[in-house]
Parts: sequence; C-alpha cells; structure tokens
Amino acid sequence: MFNFFERESKTIIGAAAIVGILSLTSRLVGFIRDRILAGTFGAGDTLDVYYAAFKIPDFLFNLIVVGALSASFIPIFLSHYHKPLNRHRAWDFTNNAVHLIGGTILVFSLIFIFFATPLAHVIAPGFEEFKQVKVTLFMRIMFLGQIFLAISLIYGSVLQSLKHFFVYSLAPLFYNAGILIGALWLEPLFGSVGLAWGVVLGAFLHLCTQVIGMRGTGYRYRFLFNIRSKDICEMGRLMGPRTIGLAVNQLMFMILTIIASTFVAGSLTVFQFAYNIQFFAVGIFGVSFAIAVFPTLSEFIEKKELSKFIETVSNTTSQLCYLLIPMTLLFLIFRAQIVRVVVGAGAFDWSATILTADTLAFFALTFIPQSLVYLLARAFYALHDTITPLTIAFVSAFVGILSAFLFRQSFGVISLAIAYSISSIINALLLWISLRQRVGTLQESIIFSSLLKMVTCGLFAAVVMQFLKPIVVSFIPLETFIGVFLQAFIAGGAGLLVYVILGMFLGVQEQKRLIDALKRHALRHVKLAEVAPDN
Repeated sequence: MFNFFERESKTIIGAAAIVGILSLTSRLVGFIRDRILAGTFGAGDTLDVYYAAFKIPDFLFNLIVVGALSASFIPIFLSHYHKPLNRHRAWDFTNNAVHLIGGTILVFSLIFIFFATPLAHVIAPGFEEFKQVKVTLFMRIMFLGQIFLAISLIYGSVLQSLKHFFVYSLAPLFYNAGILIGALWLEPLFGSVGLAWGVVLGAFLHLCTQVIGMRGTGYRYRFLFNIRSKDICEMGRLMGPRTIGLAVNQLMFMILTIIASTFVAGSLTVFQFAYNIQFFAVGIFGVSFAIAVFPTLSEFIEKKELSKFIETVSNTTSQLCYLLIPMTLLFLIFRAQIVRVVVGAGAFDWSATILTADTLAFFALTFIPQSLVYLLARAFYALHDTITPLTIAFVSAFVGILSAFLFRQSFGVISLAIAYSISSIINALLLWISLRQRVGTLQESIIFSSLLKMVTCGLFAAVVMQFLKPIVVSFIPLETFIGVFLQAFIAGGAGLLVYVILGMFLGVQEQKRLIDALKRHALRHVKLAEVAPDN
C-alpha cells in the first residue's frame, strides 16, 4: 500500500489530476465545514471574529514559510538531489530549513501572541469591543497551528520535488477535517473558542500526514542549524523578494478585510465565504497545475532546455483555459444555487445568500487570470527570478486597493471582489508580458487558436445551461437542498456535456491531451495493480 503512496507522478497532467482530485475532496470537506459554520452561526458576529482572527496568523505563515518555500526550496533541493554524489546535501538542506524556518515562525508567533490585543484592533477596527476581545483570544490559539504548518510545508516541498503528489495532496484534507472536528465537537464542549482549537488540530494532522509521506524518500532527521550555509544563503536571496511580494498580497487582503469590518455585521463572513467558494475552481485547477508543473519547469531550466520550458508553460496555459472556461460559466450561471448548496442553511438566510452569490460572480470572472498568476509566478521562480513577480505584485496590489476604496460606497462588500479581480487581471497580464520578453515567445498564436474553439464550445454550453434552468424547476421544487442541487447538477451537467461533445467535434487538442493522459495514468495503475504482490 505504501508503494502506491510513494509512487512518482510521470506526467504533468497525471500529477495535476492527483493533486486536483484530492484538492476536490478537500474542498468538498471544506464546503461541508462552511455549511456547518453558516448553518450554526449565520452571517454574524461569531464568524466575523473567526475569519478576522485568521488574518494575522495567515499573514505570518505566508510571509515566512510560503515565501521561503514557494520560490526557493524546490529549485535548490533538486539541484542537489539529481546528483547522486550530492544527494546528502539535499537532506542536509531539508533539516537545516526545518530548524531555521520552524524556529523563526516559533519566535514570531510568540511575539505576535504577546501583542495580540493591539493587533485585533488593527485587523478589525470596525468591530465592537466584545468582538475584538474574541479576535484576540482566537488569534492567540491559532498561532500555535502555524508552527505545525511551517514544518509540514517543508516536508511537503520535498514531496513536491520528488513528485510524490498523492500524500502531499492528502494533507489539506486532514487540515479541513481538523477544523470540521472543531466545529462539530470542540465548539459544543468549549464554546466558540473550540473553532480556534479545531484549526490547531487540523494543522497537527497536516504535519502528521506529511511526516508519513517522507517515509521511503531516503530522508533521515538530524539536528542541523547553520544559517551561513551556501544553500540557506541562496534560499534567503530568492525568498527575500518573494516574501515581500507575499506581504504585499497579504496586505491587500488584510485591507479588504479591514474595509469589510466597517460594513454591516456579516459582511466579512459574506466576503470570506464567496472567496472560499471561488477558490474551489482556482485551487483544483490553477493551484494543482502550478504545483504539478513547478518541478518540471525547474528541471528544464537546470538542464538549459528553454524550448521545452516555453512549450510546457504554453501547454499548461491552454490546458487551464480549457478547464476553467466551463467552470467560469457554471459559477456565473448557477452562483445562487452554488452558494445555497454550500452555505445556505439554518441561520444563513436568503438575503445573505444573494449577497454572497453576487460577490462570487465577480470572483468567477477572473478564474483564468487568478490561475495564471500561480503558473507564471512559478515560471519565474524556476528561472531563479523573484524580483519580477515582486514588482508586479506591488503594482497589482496598489490597483486592487485603490479600486476597493473607489467602489466601496457604491457596491458595499461586492466592491472587495471587484477590487480583487481587477488586481488579478493586472497581475496575470504583467507577468505574461514580462515572461514573454524574457524568453522570446510563449506560443501565443497556438494558444489563441485553441482559445477560439474553447470559447465557441463555452458559448453553446452556456446557452444550454441557461435554457435548462427554468425547465428543471418545472418538475423539481427548489424548496429543499436536494432540489437546488439537482437544478445545478442537471442543467450544469448538460452544459458540460455539450462542451465536451463540441470539443470533440472541433478537435480541441487540450481535451484530447487531457483524455489521453488520464487514460495512460489509469492504465498504468491497473497494470501495476495486476503485478502487485498479494501481501
């Protein structure tokens, strides 16, 4: 059984499929989590506190851990791992990173725990005093979970490098399971603070999963703490701009949170729910493909195979467009149904559902740009360039923040989704232009030719979805969860079927490539299962 968990993914689409399927499972658990939270607490004070308390711990985690690992760890690790005589340096680098990054986030967590009260006033200035006191308590508890996540993400980066995507992708599922346990069992036992302890439990389960995944990789833990090592210095050089870039993005999100706290009660919850739901598509496709392609891009640059690097970026872009065009249409046409199914229960009333759905619509318009940001940023990281994404992050965040202030009076909480979407479009566009100038071409003519076929398929699919919506309602009442779900499932499913059939008729290469890759991946697993020993 462990051999299956440790198996290396051979293709980008196969790796993305593994990450995507497990991400889908994790998102479904996350939707169950959000539905339980929404049904129990509604769009009100408790969830406003819960989501506000997340912001500073997330900010610290993204600043220190993600900044170090997303831009620098994998290229440095692979530069040693692929040279058998230097492989021990890859493991030394891993142990050094565990102690350096883990120790750093421990120190900063303790500092932030001490200053949690003034931080609560900063992150939620519009909250009443009793809500800010709760934000302080929740925040202090959640900082404990960041320590577990820091170490877990280092081991997860090793698993990504080795293309062991299965166990790597299981960890978020257990993280969401821990939060769900907090909502179902810890909250009734300890009160609302049980939600915060659920986050800590989820982080611990996340770490345990990655530790199990390290089995069989050749890794052995040993204490090593050398901040002057060549690899750590190189990681610091690469992570500096990336960390600042993440800080800029996190700052933008925090400012949007602060603005949300000045609206009516529940606005922050509406914004957070809409963001969580829209990230279903971005996470499953955009993040999954970016994670899957990053080691391959790094290998091509290491081997100086620029033409393969360009082709991989181009093919992955086309593949993302093929997958995200129908997802965009689904989320636009069935936004109210999706929100109602995910969080529309109990105390989360119809007016909150409509407001969340309208907010979701503006997120959905930028599924493709949001996903391309993940892909293109990693293309720059593979080139050992973290300065360009940083500069672009500054520009796009500034535009996003300015947009939020310009639209806040006219659109309320919806203005935050508009601002985030504008920022994503600017970010993706500037990254694309900069990368093209760097490598000469990204095969735009090939992408555009495929895109025309995809858009044609998408338009016909959208007409079918919209046409079937009222027809389904005529024989399935919408008063129940099942009825709302079936309307979206039947009409949306028919539209997706039209998209695939037209794709076959028009010869969309991305569809053929996806189906062929999934067939090969499934066939390989069947053959391996047939020859596996009976033990």
